[in-house]
This record gives sequence, C-alpha cells and structure tokens, in this order.
Amino acid sequence: MCFRCRRRRSAWNEYRVCFFFRLRFRPASVEPPEAIKKEFDEYANDGGMMGVHELAEFLAKVQGEPAGTSLEAAQAIIDGVREVNPLRVFQKKKDLSLDSFYRFLFSDDNAAHPPLGVYQDMTAPLAHYFIFTGHNSYLTGNQLSSICSDEPIIQALQNGVRVIELDLWPNKTHTAIDVVHGGTLTHPVELIKCLTSIKKFAFKTSEYPVIITFEDHLDAGLQAIVAQMLIEIFGDMLFTSDSKSLQKFPSPEELKMRIIISTKPPKVYLESSSKVPKEEEEEQKGDQVKPWSGELSDHEDKPSDVSNLPKKTTCDLIDLSDKVVHLQIQRQVTEHDDEEEDQIVAPEYKNLIGITAKKLKGDLGAALKIDPFSVSRLSLSELALEKATLSHATELVRFTQTNLLRIYPKGTRVTSSNYKPLLAWTHGAQMVALNMQGHGKELWLMQGMFRANGGCGYVKKPDMLLKNDDPNNVFDPRAALVVKKILKVRVYTGDGWRFDFDKHYFDSYSPPDFYTRVGIAGVGVDTAKMKETHAIEDDWTPVWDEEFEFQLRVPELALLRVEVYEHDMSDPDDFAGQTCLPVWELRTGIRSVRLCDHEGKTLPSVKLLMRFEIVDVV
Repeated sequence: MCFRCRRRRSAWNEYRVCFFFRLRFRPASVEPPEAIKKEFDEYANDGGMMGVHELAEFLAKVQGEPAGTSLEAAQAIIDGVREVNPLRVFQKKKDLSLDSFYRFLFSDDNAAHPPLGVYQDMTAPLAHYFIFTGHNSYLTGNQLSSICSDEPIIQALQNGVRVIELDLWPNKTHTAIDVVHGGTLTHPVELIKCLTSIKKFAFKTSEYPVIITFEDHLDAGLQAIVAQMLIEIFGDMLFTSDSKSLQKFPSPEELKMRIIISTKPPKVYLESSSKVPKEEEEEQKGDQVKPWSGELSDHEDKPSDVSNLPKKTTCDLIDLSDKVVHLQIQRQVTEHDDEEEDQIVAPEYKNLIGITAKKLKGDLGAALKIDPFSVSRLSLSELALEKATLSHATELVRFTQTNLLRIYPKGTRVTSSNYKPLLAWTHGAQMVALNMQGHGKELWLMQGMFRANGGCGYVKKPDMLLKNDDPNNVFDPRAALVVKKILKVRVYTGDGWRFDFDKHYFDSYSPPDFYTRVGIAGVGVDTAKMKETHAIEDDWTPVWDEEFEFQLRVPELALLRVEVYEHDMSDPDDFAGQTCLPVWELRTGIRSVRLCDHEGKTLPSVKLLMRFEIVDVV
C-alpha cells in the first residue's frame, strides 16, 4: 500500500476529541469474512485458485444457476474480473484469487435482484396487473398549502409511475383550467403545463401505458377546452374506445406508448358535485377501524395525521384547516348555484374517456357486482377498503379480476403520509395510490413491488387472485393458509458507507455501530416482525454473519425488507440505508444487495453481502 493510501486510511480511523486528544480505531477491513473464505476454499483447486470449472461448480451448487449455462457464465465472470483488474502478475490468466472472487460476489453482476427486463406476460387485460399509481401527483408537499407543479409529475414518471392523478378546477377568471387541490390553500399550476410534461416524460422509463385520472370540477365549456387540449397535445397517443363501454380492458402490450384518460362521465359529476361521499364523511369523524393485517407495526415511520404531529406544526395545520373549511364552503355554494347551468355535457370530452370511473352509490356489495357487459374503475378510500376487507373480502378479489379498483389515502393525511399498501394488493386492488412525496416505509414497499418485472410499472397479479373458474372458490386472504416456502436469509457483511458518508455523519468521536434488520411484508400471516443482527461496534465494514428464517404462505406477494441502522446509546438510531425486494424474483445463493436512501434513491457505494435460500414445503 502506498504512503498516501496509508495516510488516508489512518486519517479515516482517527477522531479528535476536545481539540487535544485523538482516538484511533482499527482500520476498516477489506478482507472477505471467514464464511466467504471457507466457501472459496471448498471449491478452489489445489493451487488455491478458482478456475472456470471450479467457478462453474460454485455457480451451480451455491448460486442455483442452471448447470448447462454455468461454464459460459463462469468464463464471462472471469473475463469481467480481468477487465476490472488487468494487471494479474501473481495469478494464472484464467483463475480467480480469493480477492477477485470476493470482488465478484460484491459486484452488481451478482445482484440479488438484477435488472431482468420485462419478462411477464403482458397480453392479459389491464385488470390482471398491479399498476404503479400516484396520488395528487402534482403536489410538492403537504395536502393543504404546498405548491402545485409539474416537477413531481416528471419525477414520478421517471421513477416508473404509470398512473398520474390531476385535480381540474376553473382558474380565477373561469377562462382556463388549473390543477390544484380544491378547497385548500395550495398554489395552482396550469393544466397545459402538466399535460405537456406528461407527454415529454411518459415513456422515458417504460413503454407501457400511462393512465391519467381526472378529478374534474369543470363546466361543459371548460371540459370542451380540456378535450381540445388533450387532442392537440397527445394526438394519436390517446386511447379511445369505439364502443360506449368496454367488455374487457385491453392489455398493456396493446396499449404500449398510449395515454389513457380515466374519470367519471360528466353527468355523474353534475349529479354529485355538491355531495360529500359517505366514506369521506366517515373519515372526518375519525379513524376507528383497524386493519386485520399487522404489517409495518414495528418501527412506524411517521405520524399519519395531525393529531400525532408536534404542537407547533399541529397549530399551523389547524389554522390552515380552518381557512380550508371556509374555502370549501364557499366553493360548494358556488357549485350549487351554477349546477342548473351545467346540464350541457361536452361530447368531445366524454368521448376521450378511455376508462370509465364508477360512482359508489349506497351499498358496497352492489357496487362490487360484476357486469358481464361492461368493465369500469371503482375508487375507495383506505378506510373504506379496511371496512370492505372485513365484510366483502372475496367480493373485492372477484371484482378486481375484471374491473379496476383504486385505493386512495384518507383525507386526514394532510402531511402527505401514506397507508400500508399490502392490504389492498392482497385483495386484488390494481391502483394503490400513494403520495410520492411522502417518503417512508410505506413508499419503500411500493418501490419494492415495482422493482419487479423490469421496473416497467406493471406487475402481473398472482394466479390465485385471478382464478375464477369456480365462483365459490375465490382467494380469501383471511382464510387459514398453509406454509408453502421457507426463506432463509443470511447477512454476511456490508461496505460502502465510508465512501458515501462523512466520517462524522453517524458518530462524532468514533466509527459507526451498524446493525441490520430484515423482515417480510405480505399477506397478514406472512408479515413478520423485523429481526435484527447484533450491532458491530466501531467498524465501517461490519461483519455480522447471522441467519434468519421466514415462513411464507403466499410467497407470490411477499416483499423482503432490509434496513440498516447505526446504534446510538442516547439518541435515536441513525438510518443507514434500506431496500425492499420482491421475494419471487430473488436470486438464490450469495448475492450483493444495494441499499437506498430514505427517499428510495440508490446509494452510490453502499451494499450488503447476503445469502438467500428458498426451501419448498408443499
């Protein structure tokens, strides 16, 4: 090691105390853990190296690679390592040393969840897919006073979101259309700006369709302007149906590079413009219903409503809420006065609705009945969903086999916090709408789900949610389920924090004390409390070598949660990275796992080395 490198490593492990003293700690180890050394020794040849045949045997027996491709894969790995390290003076040309082997294990080529590309069948109707969905996609912050902009829409599309929600309101002069959270103090953005940005960025990340859901509060004249705007901006990209109603939805494959408008027919808006939906009335009374699933109950991320916020923030939001209520009353009075003048419907606007949204009238059971001649979209609040899962669980699953179900956050989530999406997914809901600006564990799960299928924004629902050959045998998430698989997760080591974080980021006077938490989010009985490794003191490259097991009854809906924290004696533990991975796409064997920051952005250098084994039970 050169003198400059030794000085840099020495400085990284020295901490100054009170300007006079220096604490020195052991340097960060870059050597493979003992468990990895043993794995290498088991497959290495007599010369202590790993050639093509030895590496192929390792790939087949440990990594689960198909035997027929192991030799080719082994040669490609060795060639790749040679490109990274061309000066191999002390080793044979075609063999891997322990260090080279370890470097391969930590590489992105050996990732636990590699970029597979789109591999699922994309020719089924839209109702057969979970769809990456945003809520109030134009908001930059809270639901009451933040700025409306096209920037969060652009960011959402770049992150793979496929459903964008826009609230349409007349501007102050009633001559144009604004996108704004109605009846609040949010600052509007022009609709044309949002639509132009959607066109520009819709297919940068995925070629599969973008659905724009409108909550429109416009008269017929402004609806006609919207129709003209849509035609001029999107042109042939717009999906429209020749028939009045669809008997089944087209497939994502058929709708590639298309824009779909989804909203209630104008007459429905006119009938209900002055009414408050029943579920929203119930939300205003308070949340008394508890979901049956206990997912994410440990380490709750942040307050979900005003009552749990700090006192000053609560006072500010209550003051805003008072102003908002006044605005809402004014707006309702205005809408009621104008209602009789708005009976003319703009036909050009109605003809552009590709997915019709259905109004929930009265009994939920009636709304969930299947119409054999027509499919539509139904929206429920998270509270309405929780109640529905207690009384109409199988009806929800059956409805979503042919129709679309959208779930949206309850009205008290003024801070743009989110609800837990697994309850909706396990009952077949395709459009589980979350606030993309509301970073936290709920959004991590959403990001984890849509890492699947190449990150295209559409994930095929498991067969159990689609099976409809027997009306009396529909999947019931509440039913007793047998264990199908056991997932074994072994956490070896981690590295990269020393490159991505300042030396004093975690602790002022010593290296960090990292520990890892792993858990499962899935159907209620699969959701497991997070399990922790012990904390490794004063080490930037911790070695844990601990194993955990998880029983899976519905592995097709299981997400592996991985989080790393830095232990503090007196303060809350520091967040050090996270990821969430679809279990059904995990590569078995010893794999590298990249971690992300709190917002879900990939950290440049931070990785864990883990081992995954999936054992069939039935």
